[in-house]
Amino acid sequence: MSSQIKFGTAGWRALIAREFTFDKVRLASQAVADHLKTELANPNSPIHGRKPDIIIAYDCRFLGREFALAVAEVFAANGLNPLLGDRDIPTPVLAFTIRKRKAIGGINITASHNPPEYSGFKFSRYDGAGAPGEVTKELEARIEKLQAANWSFKAVVIGTFKCKTINPMPDYVKQIKKLVDFKTLKKAKLKIAVDLMHGCGRGYLDTLLAETGAKLTVFHADLNPLFGGHPPEPSADHLDEVKAAIRTGKAQLGLATDGDADRFGVVDKDGTWMTPNQILALTLYHLKKNRGWTGAVVRTVPTSHQVDAVAAMLGVKVHETPVGFKYIGALMQSEPIIVGGEESGGLSVKGHVPEKDGILACLLMAELVATEKKSLGQILKQLEKKTGEFHTDRINIHIDPAQKDELLKRLSGGLEKVGAFKVEKFITIDGYKFLLPNGEWVAFRASGTEPVFRCYLEAKSKKNLELLRTACRKLLS
Repeated sequence: MSSQIKFGTAGWRALIAREFTFDKVRLASQAVADHLKTELANPNSPIHGRKPDIIIAYDCRFLGREFALAVAEVFAANGLNPLLGDRDIPTPVLAFTIRKRKAIGGINITASHNPPEYSGFKFSRYDGAGAPGEVTKELEARIEKLQAANWSFKAVVIGTFKCKTINPMPDYVKQIKKLVDFKTLKKAKLKIAVDLMHGCGRGYLDTLLAETGAKLTVFHADLNPLFGGHPPEPSADHLDEVKAAIRTGKAQLGLATDGDADRFGVVDKDGTWMTPNQILALTLYHLKKNRGWTGAVVRTVPTSHQVDAVAAMLGVKVHETPVGFKYIGALMQSEPIIVGGEESGGLSVKGHVPEKDGILACLLMAELVATEKKSLGQILKQLEKKTGEFHTDRINIHIDPAQKDELLKRLSGGLEKVGAFKVEKFITIDGYKFLLPNGEWVAFRASGTEPVFRCYLEAKSKKNLELLRTACRKLLS
């Protein structure tokens, strides 16, 4: 139990049995319990005086419920009141339930869209948002102290701990029906292909769409902890069955959610996978123009400036945050935000949770199609007549580990050019972002675990996008 537990942007994730073990899950749970007890005793804490209810959720992965019960057992031993989901629960449903029940926080046993051999441990605050960096650093320090003291926990037989269970689905469904125009969806009678990817979205996205009278073709609505042999990520290369259903006329729109239903995948009427960047821009357009919502928009550093162009067209202010939805969520709670999202496939909207919601995102895209009676691609082309085209890409560039520090130093000092493109502005909110002429840009973020740089690109033409790809590879070679 001596290896470290490190929390990334979405909690601690590790290989099941090798690193993600019951002993380590209990250890992380004790650290969270100690943190919460300290906060409950602090008169200045937002959870001071609340009932010590904490929501425990798990996804569809191997031993998910058993790991969740181990968490609950540690919390109960610390005088907290764990409430366990009666089945696997989508991440946005957990966030909503924490807020609805005024709980002091929540734990989710999930690795989201990661491969099936992984599991994860995510702590959410009393407001449903992911724990901020200062809290996860505190948890890591607490874990180290517990390890140094050889902390251990005498548990019952795995999977036999008794815990009160709750069904959060009815309240969440009521919330979604406040945010989505079901009346318009019912009139449209859309034909939709839905891929639930053997994940937590089953019974949520498909059931809500069925209520609208949509004709559904549903894929992977069964439980499968191996997720069909690939990561439960609704990316372009994992939605072939949805594309085929659309191309054969069975559907006019494809919708998908990832393993824990916080991310979305959308396929247009012609079988084209829509990028999360495009979906964020379309959501802003729809909620501002068709629904009349007011407020700003927030995106992360590597998210497309197509969002900015649509915002400028609609007179909407834009905020830019570091990578990680917790930063978006924090801003959404401090001022009116129409929609917040990121290029990796997550968004939320005003009046909802400060957490990604793939179910809601999918329903809003169906609503947009139903409202304008056009395909998403057609709507996007109309927007691009006013904003211009945006071509984006994200590539991983492997480097010599010995050169990582040198490359970081070089990037941190700024660049005059990226290939033949002059750098007009240098942004260091998160990683290194270089704004180029004509609204084009590149951004670099170094992986914390691998000798890899993630490179984000945006150009106004396919030709320039290819030139930027070449320039970035050369820059890091």
